[in-house]
Amino acid sequence: MTAVTSRPRVTWVDIAKGICIILVVMMHSTLGVEKAVGHPSWLNHFVEWARPFRMPDFFMISGLFLAARINRPWRDYLDKKVVHFAYFYVLWMTIQFLTKGYGIYQAQGGAGLLINYALGLVEPFGTLWFIYLLAVFFVVAKLTKPLPPLLIFAAGAAMEMLHAAMVTHDATTGWLLVDEFLAKFVYFYAGYWLAPRIFGLAERFAALKPAALLAGLVVWGVFEYFAVVSGHSKDPGVSLVLGFIGALAVIATSVLLTRSVAAPVLNYLGANSIVVYLAFFLFMAAARTLLLRFNIMADTGMVSLLVTLAGVAGPVVLHRAVKDTRLSFLFKRPNWAKLAPRDGEWHSRPHDRKQPSQA
Repeated sequence: MTAVTSRPRVTWVDIAKGICIILVVMMHSTLGVEKAVGHPSWLNHFVEWARPFRMPDFFMISGLFLAARINRPWRDYLDKKVVHFAYFYVLWMTIQFLTKGYGIYQAQGGAGLLINYALGLVEPFGTLWFIYLLAVFFVVAKLTKPLPPLLIFAAGAAMEMLHAAMVTHDATTGWLLVDEFLAKFVYFYAGYWLAPRIFGLAERFAALKPAALLAGLVVWGVFEYFAVVSGHSKDPGVSLVLGFIGALAVIATSVLLTRSVAAPVLNYLGANSIVVYLAFFLFMAAARTLLLRFNIMADTGMVSLLVTLAGVAGPVVLHRAVKDTRLSFLFKRPNWAKLAPRDGEWHSRPHDRKQPSQA
């Protein structure tokens, strides 16, 4: 999840990230509207259909370019893969507290507000858990690099199935960081470890006739639908398979869309996915409040779609508005929040130059 840079980018990767960020905003928008009105909408069916692959694909894509950085010195690595996300996490967690703090203060008092804020530093807060977990995954991936990749992958798969069993028996730990680590690490690690195979598979998808690729996606979509409506999509083993198949389906869809009219928009959203992810809650909450308070539209599904549109478009507009201004720190990490390189460090290495540079 990075903002637009001058480095070469892989189009289908950004399109996949664009699809993922839209799905994430749609989920939060739909569930928020449904909670406010007290009943589900027709859009809920699509949100639930996408649940098995929505976040697995996002994490897999996030791990694809890790090989370009993982051998860098720890100081450089931590700056790019931990401090980077920590800066945005703390900044936007603070912004979220400014918007929600009054309600917390009323319910729990000043001490409760401070405790909740401090807890947010060790337990991911609100919608920001993804970037918190990414930083953790990057550290774990580097620490476990000396170990056999198949062993780490197998451990990740076992953790995912353990989490699925815990969910089935309503026995999760209750700690978001622990539960989501168990559920999602395998997808991130697969993106890192299997990146050459994933890129190769994308090339094979691109070589297929669009009609054949579309037919395969339709078959997958129907299979996904029945797995979800049958209630088995969350079963141990099944959720793991659906996560990987769904992630590959999103990749296939992204390859298919590279020459479509939607490609420029999805490509831009994917390249700026962190912008949307950080700020969508502001525009989502504002749009939901206005649409429901003034009863602008009776169809809750359409309300959810409009809230989704606001959640996706609003951050992009804000980003462009504050770019090159004193508020650019909202989406661009300032120099003071970077780890300065030590003498002799951070020089380019041959293997780094051969790797894709997109993060």
